[in-house]
This record gives sequence, structure tokens and C-alpha cells, in this order.
Amino acid sequence: MDAIVVEDLRKHYGDVQALNGVSFNVAEGEVFGLLGPNGAGKTTTVKVLSTLTKPDSGRAEVVLQDVVKDPNGVRRSIGYVPQTSGVDRDATGRENLTLQGRIQRMRGAQLKARVDELLELVGIEDAADRVVRGYSGGMKRRLDVALGLVHRPRVVFLDEPTTGLDPEARVTMWEELGRIAEREALTILLTTHYLEEADQLCDRIAFIGEGQIAATGTSRELAERYGVASLEDAYLELVGRKELSRAHLAEIES
Repeated sequence: MDAIVVEDLRKHYGDVQALNGVSFNVAEGEVFGLLGPNGAGKTTTVKVLSTLTKPDSGRAEVVLQDVVKDPNGVRRSIGYVPQTSGVDRDATGRENLTLQGRIQRMRGAQLKARVDELLELVGIEDAADRVVRGYSGGMKRRLDVALGLVHRPRVVFLDEPTTGLDPEARVTMWEELGRIAEREALTILLTTHYLEEADQLCDRIAFIGEGQIAATGTSRELAERYGVASLEDAYLELVGRKELSRAHLAEIES
């Protein structure tokens, strides 16, 4: 079964066409990556799917629920980790997770057990009762991910989860996300502009640029499609054919 179905999504912000006919499906239990430069349409796609903005046209379903017709049903089924951290820096990690659980109507022993489970899952149990203001960037980001998992969602949206982290923290986050996806049996839609991140984490990848999907497949399928050796080479081939913006080429070469 497909956990996410997107058909011909279009979205304008004033004179800017953020989405220009985006279509793709994500199977249940799959880690699916949207890979592209800043401004390509990744975040707008996630905002539509998480009911934070309405499309101008097209159709999108998450776990068989239409994002426009049944936004509350979608919200009950998803977790969302935005680019900007939503943690309370003056509370502890445990307090952040407990508050999020209460917002999701969890109480008592069930909530306590889930908080303990998540602190262990994301690897910050030793810092659980420390104020978040003293956390490293990687620890804060792992807490962000845990906040999106409190209510046991079926689908999780991760919007550029490792942006701003140093290389070592980024690799650690990749390991954590891979473990979380397997242990929680989640469907994950991940946006990123890091080729290596998409290659490491995603079962399938869609290249997106200028509000359109340019190509979709596994890393191997994308490489074979363009007769090259790697995901990075496939991306460079797309740039060369002007199917994607050159903006990302500058990012990955820097």
C-alpha cells in the first residue's frame, strides 16, 4: 500500500510558482528522499502533505486521507520535524517530550514509558534531565526528531534534519535515523540537499528542481538511467542536461 500519494500538485506564492505539477508515491515503510537545492520545492511539498498549506490544485493523500478534505485525520497520522527547531531551550529533554505527549492526549504510565523509550532511541537518555540550552546542535536535533515520534505516527516528515550540523554530528544523525526507521516501522519522507545523505538513508530518491520532479528511483536506478557510476554523477548529468538548476551543483562542489 502507498502511504503517500501525490498527483500534479501546484502551488504559487505571489508570482513564484513553488510547485509545478509534482507527482510521486511513497510505499508504506519506505524512506523516500526529496533531493534538490534550496528553493526547489521540497519544503513546500512537505508543508502541503503535513496540512500546513493548501495546494492551488492537484491531489495529495497521506495514509488514505486527503490533505485538503480531511486535514485533522492526516495530522493524527503524521509526525513533522521542521527545519527550525521547536524545542523549549529552558526545559529539559524529558520535559519537552512529556509536554508534547500531553498535547497528543497521552497520560500517565503510557506517556512516561514512551518518553523513556524515545530518549533511549535517539541516544540522549544521559542528558534527559539537563536543560536543553546546554545541548549540542546534534543533541537538539535528535530531540526534535523524538518530539515528532511521541504519538507513534505512521508517517514522519523530516525537513532537512541535518542542516547546520558538523560532519561528525551529521553522520551520527544518519545512523540514528536509520535505526529509528527500522525500529519504529515508519514511512519517512526526508528532504535534503545533501547527496550523501540521500544515498545513505533513502530507499528511493526523487530529484526536484524548480517545482518539478526530474527523476525518481533508487540510487542505483538513477545512476543506471543516466549511464553513470553514482548518485552524484546522476545528479551532475541532470544538471548538464538543464533538467535541474545549477544552484545545487555549486552547493555540492563547495
